[in-house]
Amino acid sequence: MDCKSEESAQRADSQAFQEPEGPPEAGGEDGLSESFQLLQMDVEYEYPEETSPANSATWNSVGAAWSSKNVQRKQRHWERIVSSKKSKRKQERERRKAKRAEDPGTCPQHSKRFLKALTKEKLLEAKHSGPRLCIDLSMTQHMSKKELSRLAGQIRRLYGSNRKASRPFWICLTGFSTASPLYEECLRMNDGFSAYLLDVTEEDCFSVFPLETLVYLTPDSEHPLEDIDQSTVYVIGGLVDESIQKKVTFQKARDYSVKTARLPIQEYMIRRQNEKNYHSEILAINQVFDILSTYFETRNWPEALKKGVSPGKGYILQNSAE
Repeated sequence: MDCKSEESAQRADSQAFQEPEGPPEAGGEDGLSESFQLLQMDVEYEYPEETSPANSATWNSVGAAWSSKNVQRKQRHWERIVSSKKSKRKQERERRKAKRAEDPGTCPQHSKRFLKALTKEKLLEAKHSGPRLCIDLSMTQHMSKKELSRLAGQIRRLYGSNRKASRPFWICLTGFSTASPLYEECLRMNDGFSAYLLDVTEEDCFSVFPLETLVYLTPDSEHPLEDIDQSTVYVIGGLVDESIQKKVTFQKARDYSVKTARLPIQEYMIRRQNEKNYHSEILAINQVFDILSTYFETRNWPEALKKGVSPGKGYILQNSAE
């Protein structure tokens, strides 16, 4: 009996140490095996080029789906931006409408297209019935590139002021060749210069207009300008001369027996004491135009001179306080 019991116990112990048959259960070495399989799956997912054709097709479909979702996300983002802009424009229109309802006397705001058309209409009307201003550009052949650049900038500012004026002048650039360095400088510095609403000619102003209709504005004239006549062509010398050669424009007008006039600075302004004791009546062409334009609208010389004569010229209005 004891021998049989001992043999039975030995057989039970040997069976306990034998590897189990059939599928493994979780835990122990079987758990490590399962983790290894999952790691192998991750490697295969990261490097699809080493997978089979079937897995490659699956990867392509996943990429296409991701790309489609990305496009949809961007499209939704863009739609939100457009919707936000439309909402803001609607709110702005409602705000303006409410403001006009509160204050019926407020002028409505016009579109840029309307304002541009209105400016064009005013300029073309000035061509037929407004005062005329001629810029004599026949003296630019001896000017340096720096002086030409300054003159091109003055032409731009003059034209800009004329466009904003309620009663604009019609402008004519005479002695102005399209092959000249000044023309190239104007194209370079002034956006849309070729589309300016003005006349351009290579002929001299003394050949374009009847001499009896011309008044050459020069600071060397003895006659102050008293008024602006719409039948008169006012000529400004397009000259930027850093060496300040005196009486160049005055002598040119005398050679053609043309009337001259100067701005009435001496009649309405006085010299102001300054450290450099500097006083000058020589103005840039856009400053001269600002004075003419302001006077033509206000008929007030002190107001016009205040607009165009900068303090740096050493002059102030007679009634101005120091």
